[in-house]
Amino acid sequence: MLPSRHPKHRSTLVFGLLAMASLGACAEVPTDPIARAAYDEANDPAEPTNRVIFDGNQWVDRNALQPVARNYREYVPGGVRNGVRNFGQNLNAPLVLVNDLLQGNMDRAWTTTQRFAVNTTVGVAGLFDVASGWDLPAHKADFGQTMGVWGVESGPSVQLPLLGPSNLRDAAGTAFGFLGDPVGYVPGMQVVQTAGAVGGAIDGRARMLPVTDDLEKNSVDYYAAMRSLYAQHRTAFIEEGKAGGSPADGNGIAPPSEP
Repeated sequence: MLPSRHPKHRSTLVFGLLAMASLGACAEVPTDPIARAAYDEANDPAEPTNRVIFDGNQWVDRNALQPVARNYREYVPGGVRNGVRNFGQNLNAPLVLVNDLLQGNMDRAWTTTQRFAVNTTVGVAGLFDVASGWDLPAHKADFGQTMGVWGVESGPSVQLPLLGPSNLRDAAGTAFGFLGDPVGYVPGMQVVQTAGAVGGAIDGRARMLPVTDDLEKNSVDYYAAMRSLYAQHRTAFIEEGKAGGSPADGNGIAPPSEP
């Protein structure tokens, strides 16, 4: 189930996400120096609760999202998949613009503005990424990145139901994203946003299949591996925002390129 974007439900969603991020029984702090160092590095004081949520997310992923994503990747033509991805990316551009401005990345904000104008018109409502061919490269930005650029620490790791690995700062950023997305305030756009979110979720999961399949097969502790991968990519993403530099994925985990 995808979160509602209707303004009447946004405050409830924000408080719900923040509450879920702060819940959880804390793991016992180890006294052994080596174990304590590993505990501090993981930054996961609610690990027992997070693992329970992770297991629930994995059940949903294996039984619902993965089968759809695998069929999508196998049977949907590449051109259609690109259109789905381009449409969702263009629909998210106003939110990216808000965060570009909040981060003080004016060059990127101008690029985002031009991309949105070009792809919405020449690109047929964003189905075609014409702007990239016009030397207007895509990039992502979100409120978690913005808070990181402002100097807010990541805080402890959390697992969000259905949304997966996060941390306290990014969980708050996710909640604020539902409030701060300008598209959500345009009358009649909620249905379009929902369609874009559904398509984006399926396309994103399909692109991540090679990464997660390999990680689950070869890691001793899949939960810890996913937690580490998320943390590494979000750290790099925030450094990119501080530098106002090259594009990166906005989700913390870089999907592989498709042929």
